[in-house]
Amino acid sequence: MATATLSPNQQSRKLRLLCTAGLFAALIYVLTAYLHVPTTKGYIHLGDGLIYLCASFLPAPYAIAASAIGGAMSDALSGYWIWVPATLVIKGLTAACFSHKSEKIISVRNIIALVPALALCVLGYGFYSGLVIYGSIPLGFADALANTFQVAGSTVLYVVAGIAFDKAGIKKKYFSIAAQEV
Repeated sequence: MATATLSPNQQSRKLRLLCTAGLFAALIYVLTAYLHVPTTKGYIHLGDGLIYLCASFLPAPYAIAASAIGGAMSDALSGYWIWVPATLVIKGLTAACFSHKSEKIISVRNIIALVPALALCVLGYGFYSGLVIYGSIPLGFADALANTFQVAGSTVLYVVAGIAFDKAGIKKKYFSIAAQEV
């Protein structure tokens, strides 16, 4: 069985992507776990804004892993273990809605991706809590408004940070450095 070996430049690029994904996971965790507002079932936060940013910046596998891990760590380490399975799936799927393929973070495609991000948050947590935790779909959607506010606040953070990153050319610089390594 032949194994594909990576050149040193390819290894360097993968390491750069892994480190950046790890940094995003840590930032998602911190913004979610430490800057949140408690609600009746959990808390609302702006960490999703970093998930959107991460997914607009990194290739999908890295963004999905960073988003799922950062979000789930915030639930687990904040004492909300019951939400970890839902968060792993919902935040990973949320990241999959966005694309890093544009030269800009704020692109038409990524703005449109905010719609399924909202649906995943509200419907995902609503059905999970209704079916798994409360045994009642209507009770599961008791925090739908809070989840909508969470996505709205995260959207503002994402757009403001994305515009700033785009104006500074951060994404272009990051990937041009990575391309030089290859």
